[in-house]
Amino acid sequence: MNANPWIRRALMTACGCAALAGAAWSLDVAALSNRDASQGLKQALTQGVDVAIAKLGVTDGFLKNPSVKIPLPPALAKANRVLSMFGMGRETDALVVAMNRAAEAAVPEGKIILKQALKQMTLTDAKQILTGGDDAATQYFRRTAYGPLEKKFEPIVARETAKAGLAARYDAIAAKGESLGLLKPDQASIEAYVTQRTLDGLFLVIGQEERAIRKDPMGQASALLKKVFGAVR
Repeated sequence: MNANPWIRRALMTACGCAALAGAAWSLDVAALSNRDASQGLKQALTQGVDVAIAKLGVTDGFLKNPSVKIPLPPALAKANRVLSMFGMGRETDALVVAMNRAAEAAVPEGKIILKQALKQMTLTDAKQILTGGDDAATQYFRRTAYGPLEKKFEPIVARETAKAGLAARYDAIAAKGESLGLLKPDQASIEAYVTQRTLDGLFLVIGQEERAIRKDPMGQASALLKKVFGAVR
């Protein structure tokens, strides 16, 4: 059998029988239905989503993770140097914390949307993901779930950043930055900026989980992933 090992493991486990596992090496991929392959893939990606959200949707999930921590936007960072000279550095530090706390609060609310995207996955989608690159599943989520996630996250972000009492200051500075061409229109409010960075962080970690599954399925801690991908090496 010349099929990609990652594909073979997903296809095998989808059938869920020990006899199939024992005969894995002589099994032809074509003998399995696309539906079986799709179901096995969905199980694995569901676990990947759970792990990504568990990492990010907790206190310090964003703030203490350098790869996803949300910083002040460039224009506001420049203004921060001036504000610090006037003893206002603590306020912008508090804004950074508030932005990341907002992201941490929003991410768990995306689980239902991401899993709905999996339910709507077609057989063609599944085939493209199984035979695609290391981030094929992540790109599928971006394509099908980005809009709904953005809509879901924005009010949560707005609520959390309002708690810090700094949204109005951000908006005033960002509006000036936009007028000077220093800030993109979709970053001209704290809600839009934090929502965008939250989505970027979420998809980054989902991508990391996907690559880990493809590279070393047996090395995953999840019993489900071992079941799906670990029938044979």
